[in-house]
Formats: sequence, structure tokens, C-alpha cells
Amino acid sequence: MGLFTSINIAATGMTAERLRTDVISDNIANASTTRTQDGGAFRRKRVVLAQRESGIDWRTPFVPSDLDRGPGKGVSVKGIEEDNSALRLVYDPTHPDAIQSGPKAGYVEYPNVNIVSEMVDLISASRSYEANSSVIQGSKEMFARALEIGR
Repeated sequence: MGLFTSINIAATGMTAERLRTDVISDNIANASTTRTQDGGAFRRKRVVLAQRESGIDWRTPFVPSDLDRGPGKGVSVKGIEEDNSALRLVYDPTHPDAIQSGPKAGYVEYPNVNIVSEMVDLISASRSYEANSSVIQGSKEMFARALEIGR
């Protein structure tokens, strides 16, 4: 395990959590958007994360290549998906986006965004970001103490 492995792993986590925060913020901002450029109501988006498959390109110069197992893999973003759950229907025949005919006439399709669950996800992403930041800070302190021992 290299010297900067813990920092590399935590950095990938921080990057992923920052993207999650951005997507959650977009969901909250569009919680009442009934018409998008693609047509129809806004659909909630979510970030799909997975274990990183290849190591980070940086390698420590202090370990021979035959002993270097590579840095930690961390996490990567596989993509951003739309949530295909049912849209929320609200009866408002005066709304410009109300359905004009059929069994849902007079109803307006609102996004499938639940503000409470989005806020819970936002708090979770924020705490995960803070945890990864603490890992980096702890690693820095550990490196500093190791250097002090060498004096």
C-alpha cells in the first residue's frame, strides 16, 4: 500500500459526493418544473456509484514496480440515471400544462421529486464528504508525525 493510497481513495469519494450534491440540488431546484425542453415534467435524477475498476494513474516512486500493488481503487461514478417512478398528479384544470383529454383530463403531472428524501440524501452526501475530508486530514497528520520521528 502506497503512501498516498488513503488520500487517493478519499479524493475519489469526495469527487463522487460533490457530484451527488450537485444532482440533488438540481432535483430540489426543479421540484415544481412541469415542462422541460424534452417535454413533460422533470424527472428526478440519481447518481450511480461503483467500485473503481482500475487504479489511479499515479504511482509512488519509492516502491519497486514488482512490489507495488497499486493505489486503492476508490469509487467512480457510473452514470446519472433518471428515476422512472410515477409522476405526481395534481388536479388543476387552469394550469397551462394540464392534460386536455383522456382519463387524466385536468390533471397536471408534477416531478417525482420528494423534497424530504432529497434533503436526507443531501445530508448523507454532506456527511460522506466530511468523512472523506477527515480521512485526508488524518493522513496528513500521520505523515507529519512520521516525519517528526525521523528528525
